[in-house]
Order: sequence, then structure tokens, then C-alpha cells
Amino acid sequence: MSGKILVTRSSMPPYEEYIREIRDIWDSRWMTNMGPKHKELQSKLREYLGVENIDLFTNGHMAIELTLQAMNLQGEVITTPFTFASTTHAIVRNRLEPVFCDIDPVNYTIDVSRIERLITDKTCAIMPVHVYGNICNIEEIDRIAKKYELKVIYDAAHTFGETYKGQGIGVFGDASCFSFHATKVFNSIEGGAVCFKDPNMGKILYELKNFGIHGPEEVSAVGANAKMNEFCAAMGICNLRHVDEEIAKRRIVAERYRELLGSTDGIVLCPPQKNVSSNYAYFPVMIEEKIFGASRDDVFERLAENGIGARKYFYPLTNTFSAFNGKYDVTKTPVALHISKRILTLPLYPDLELADVDRICKIVLECRE
Repeated sequence: MSGKILVTRSSMPPYEEYIREIRDIWDSRWMTNMGPKHKELQSKLREYLGVENIDLFTNGHMAIELTLQAMNLQGEVITTPFTFASTTHAIVRNRLEPVFCDIDPVNYTIDVSRIERLITDKTCAIMPVHVYGNICNIEEIDRIAKKYELKVIYDAAHTFGETYKGQGIGVFGDASCFSFHATKVFNSIEGGAVCFKDPNMGKILYELKNFGIHGPEEVSAVGANAKMNEFCAAMGICNLRHVDEEIAKRRIVAERYRELLGSTDGIVLCPPQKNVSSNYAYFPVMIEEKIFGASRDDVFERLAENGIGARKYFYPLTNTFSAFNGKYDVTKTPVALHISKRILTLPLYPDLELADVDRICKIVLECRE
């Protein structure tokens, strides 16, 4: 059993494997600008995710932000406040207006029954968020988008490696954006990717991530700098070899949590989703204080006192950020507000020992006393 336990721990390949992978970078001195490692990772991810079109970025946020820009959208984007800051900030930084939809009380993804009432003549897109590995109601979102001729951009940061009805999660919507941050199921240290349907979008994304440069004397667009470097790509190549094994280990940890906490009054767990092969990205528990006998914050603090790092994820809601100066009415998303005040993600990573899971659960349950 270990001492201090963090909420997550980055997956890394054997040291010698990574050293072998980066050896030829020293020989070539090609460290960035879509080099051989970048191209290899891009190709391997296309195959692993089962998608036709994919581009790599320096991080998941730039993947979202530049995807929105590439679509040249104007107006309002329907999304959810129960997400990381990146989702909302990418919308706002594109001078688009986020319109916040409440979430499903079971799996915490966007509540599809509330989307249509939020659509106006200014609505240009829907940006749903797959949460904790729980996927959105893809069929209903697709139906609504087609009915109103809206773009769909999925924030798929939590769903790398998942399939729905046998299809890779990246094939859905007009685009799906992934994060390869060090804390994710699959990481390239820092990195991200966009899977997209329209092949013509690839040229625009390339321009946006590389200053609009198409040659030593040709700059045909105004772009940013969001290129994945070769060292990150090399880490991605290594980690991709092991990701299925890592997911299998995550499953064992998640199942132990379910075994020990699943029947506890006042602790609510997300049920497994039908037709979804989960990646077990996170283990969220919602704590109803009046039933359980202790609050989320009580449990959080007790775990911290014992050297265990849990996370209030997602709290606060993005529509309550001080950055927006009270612009958004949080009472319009009451389910999200309720859950955000009660949600806690417990430590989960492939090498977390089951004895430590037992200890974590024991501490959680002792909070009732």
C-alpha cells in the first residue's frame, strides 16, 4: 500500500522504450513541424480510433478552439456548464455565445430533452460533452442537428478508446475533439486531436495550427501555432502500444469501487451504459448528504487528511466563473448545479493497488459515523 495517493497518475511506457523511440530525433534534429513521429502517430491514431480524418494539436484546448474557428461559425452554441473550463472558453474565444443546457441526472451529459427549446435563429452549433467516459445521446443529438441544420462538435476529452455500438467514438458529429493531456487515459504528455467528417476541413485546420504557412514563400491564411512536437508524438506512439492494457487495469479498479460503494445509501454511481465499451476514465461519486450522513466536502477533507487526493470535478460550473461577471443565470441549469455541489471523483489509475482502493472506500464510509 502506498502513502499519498493522487486523484490520477500519468501512464508512461517503460523508460527504455521511450528512449528507443526518441533516439532518431537526436539523429535527425527534427523536433517539430509535423515530423516523422507526428505523421506516425497520426496514422496509428487514425487506425486505432477507426476514423477517416484526424489532425494533431499541441493540446486538447487548441483542438476545440481551432475546430470552431475552422467551421467559421457565428452566433450561439448550445453546450453544457458541467465541463472543464476549456469547453466554454473555446466558444467564447471564438466570439460565439454559449447557451447552457442542463444535464442528464443519470450520466451527467447534456440533457437532450432540453436542447430544442434553446434553439433560436442565432443557433449555429451544438457542443455536447462526453463526461467521465459517459457518452451523450448520440442518436438524438444527430436528429436535432439534422432537423435544424446545426453543426455538432463533441468534446470527447474523456472518451479516448471508447466505442459505441462497435464504432469508435470519434466518428460521431461533424467533429470530435480529444485531449492527450498527461492526466488522460491516453496521453502524449500534452497534446490533442480532432477527428472530422469533411475532408476539406483538414486544409483549414492545418493552416490554423501552422500560421497559415504552406511553403517557404507562401502564407495563405492567418493562423496560430498549435503543432504537436516530436517528443510528445513519440510519447503518444509508446503509450498507444499499451493503452488497451491500461484500460483493462482501470476496469479492475473501477469494479472494486463499485463492489464496495455501489450499495451504499446516499452514494450515487453512474450506471454502465448500454452498447458502450468504457475506458474507465474517472470514478465519480455523487454524495447526497441528507441520506449518506456527510457532505461531499466532508468526504473530500477526510480523504485529504489521509493523504488521498480526490477532485471536485466539475465544480464550479463554468456558467458561474467569475470571469463572466455573473452574465449567465445558473438557475437555468439546476440539475448541473445540484450535481456540481455533490460530485467527487475518486483516485483511479491503472497501477492503483486494490488494497488502496479498499482503504479509500473505508475512509469514505467512515465519514458517516
